[in-house]
Amino acid sequence: MAQTPDIQQLLDAGVHFGHLTRKWNPNMAPYIYMERNGIHIIDLQKTQRKLQTATDAMAKIAGSGRKILFVSTKKQGKEVVAETAKALNMPYIVERWPGGMLTNFVTIRKAIKKMTNIDKMKEDGTFNTLSKRERLQVDRVRAKLEKNLGSISDMSRLPAALFVVDIMREHIAVEEARTLGIPVFAMVDTNSNPNLVDYVIPANDDASKSITVIMNSVSEGIKEALSQRKAEKEKAGNEKLEKAAAKVAE
Repeated sequence: MAQTPDIQQLLDAGVHFGHLTRKWNPNMAPYIYMERNGIHIIDLQKTQRKLQTATDAMAKIAGSGRKILFVSTKKQGKEVVAETAKALNMPYIVERWPGGMLTNFVTIRKAIKKMTNIDKMKEDGTFNTLSKRERLQVDRVRAKLEKNLGSISDMSRLPAALFVVDIMREHIAVEEARTLGIPVFAMVDTNSNPNLVDYVIPANDDASKSITVIMNSVSEGIKEALSQRKAEKEKAGNEKLEKAAAKVAE
C-alpha cells in the first residue's frame, strides 16, 4: 500500500488553504478545520484519510486493467496531471473538455479515427498525392484533433473512472460522468460541492504544489497496483508455458 503524505508534507504544499470564507460551499463544512484571516483551513487529517481511500479505490480499478481518465484544464494542474497520466499509461484531458466527451463517446471515437486515418495517409503515401493546399488543410485538421484528443487516442471505450482537479471548472466532465454512472474522484476545495463526487479529497485545488503532492500520492498507489498486475500476468504466463512443456514431455 502506497504511503499517504504526512501532515507536514501536506502543510508544506499548502494543501490546507481553502478559499475566502464568503466563497465557501456549506456542504464542505465537515472538511473545514477552522477559519483564519477570512480563509477556510481544510482539516488535513480528513484529507489524509480521504486520499488513502481514494487511492486504494483507484488502485483497484487500475489493477483490474481498466482506465482512469485524468482531467485538469487549469494551468496549475495541466503539466503534473499530464505527466502523471502518461507515466501510468492512462488517458487525460488538459486542454478544453470536448462537450459530449463521455455522453457522446461514439462521435469522439469517430474524430479519433479521423486522426488515425490521416496518419495512415501519410504512411502509405496518399497524403503526398494531394495538392499543397489540401495537405495544409489536412495538417490543420490533424493538429487540432491532436491538441484536443491526442491524449485519449488509445481510449477505445469509456473510462472506468474520472480523476478531476477542480470540479467547478470541470463541471461538464463531472456532469457527464454522473449521467453515465462513472465514479468521480476529485480534489475538492472549500468553494465546491463534495456531494457531486464519489471520492472526495478535500484539498487546495489552486496551488501547483498542492496538486502535485496529491497527484504523486495517487500515482504511487496506482503504480503499485499496475506492477502487481504485471507480475501476476507474467506468473500466469510462465505457469501456462510450464504446463504446456510438461504435456509435451509426456
